Amino acid sequence: MLRFLTAGESHGRGLVVIVDGLPAGLAVDLDRLNHHLRRRQGGYGRGRRMAIESDRADILSGVRRGRTTGGPVSLVVENKDWVNWQRTMHTEPDVPEGATGASRAAVVRPRPGHADLAGALKYEHEDVRDVLERASARETAARVAAGGLAIQLLEALGARLTSHVTAIGELGLSPDRVVTFDEAAALAEDAPLRCVDASLEARMTARIDQAKANGDTLGGSFEVIVTGVPVGLGSYVQWDRKLDGRLAQAVMSIPAIKGVGIGLGAGSANRPGSQVHDEILPPDAQGRPYRPTNRAGGLEGGVTNGEDVRVVGHMKPIATLMQPLRSIDLTTLDAAPAAIERSDVCAVPAAAVVAEAMVGFVLADAFMDRVGGDSVALMRRHLAATTQAVAARTTPRPGAR
Repeated sequence: MLRFLTAGESHGRGLVVIVDGLPAGLAVDLDRLNHHLRRRQGGYGRGRRMAIESDRADILSGVRRGRTTGGPVSLVVENKDWVNWQRTMHTEPDVPEGATGASRAAVVRPRPGHADLAGALKYEHEDVRDVLERASARETAARVAAGGLAIQLLEALGARLTSHVTAIGELGLSPDRVVTFDEAAALAEDAPLRCVDASLEARMTARIDQAKANGDTLGGSFEVIVTGVPVGLGSYVQWDRKLDGRLAQAVMSIPAIKGVGIGLGAGSANRPGSQVHDEILPPDAQGRPYRPTNRAGGLEGGVTNGEDVRVVGHMKPIATLMQPLRSIDLTTLDAAPAAIERSDVCAVPAAAVVAEAMVGFVLADAFMDRVGGDSVALMRRHLAATTQAVAARTTPRPGAR
């Protein structure tokens, strides 16, 4: 079983993640892992925090001489902004000697759309900062570090992963526009929004500028595409083993994600079956049954069918508005404008990178469940055997009609 836990606050000393269950012998490319962390900080519409932080993960355990040992891998991502928050976020009962930064007042005006109010009531906090520091999307840097390891395991097993932005606000690709893996993978890493339609991307950036000028925020949608996924990951026999359900939960757990789709997703509900289900045709040149479409997003009945896995996420606008919405002061219960924290105008491209990490982690665990093995070398041998078994099942037999 592959799993991870994160710890840390947005303005604390840093973020920590422990990844348990990785097989031994995985070659770890720390530069590539940190490349994913830099990608998470990019995209048009990000705020001033991204100019302060330059995220980098350091491995503390579980890797020796560049390869995993089979033990838990622990990583830390330091917060450079900690120097400005020591007098507010110190762990000691009193402000320690030499602490730097300002002593900030308690946060008592919860933001609509954030965990502020529900979290303060649940944990009986008087200062909402105790909630927002942990509920912050800053935590996703630790997820990207964990997912970066999982993605390297997927690549070692022949799968590849990418993402692209499909919509910002009301502007989006046509529902009938199918973006191939190669199209999305070819997008420049420094593209403003990593949208395959350049003219649409220009209109999206202008829409973000407009929202910023109005003190508002924007959400949008993205798609994660995984190619090279074999038949048989996941299961239909129990609800909690269905891979589409596990992927949906993983992506839905990302802050501000309010909807997840597989393949056509919600679009499946307003089409007839003839325009939803993927026909199965005789084997192609690769010797496997051919699908002219992939509306199911690579999953049927909770099991991968050999097509690309396609997961769509829908992100709501960020809850911090520079023109704040109405709220209350928790100390007086009087009406008051919501608190303002340093924030982004739009973070959809960053959310897509986090979704890559979450999808990659779930698929890596599904690979381990399917083929087993405590080392990468053993997993490869098992995968080859299961792939051959599937191929034998779908290869025409001599004399068969």
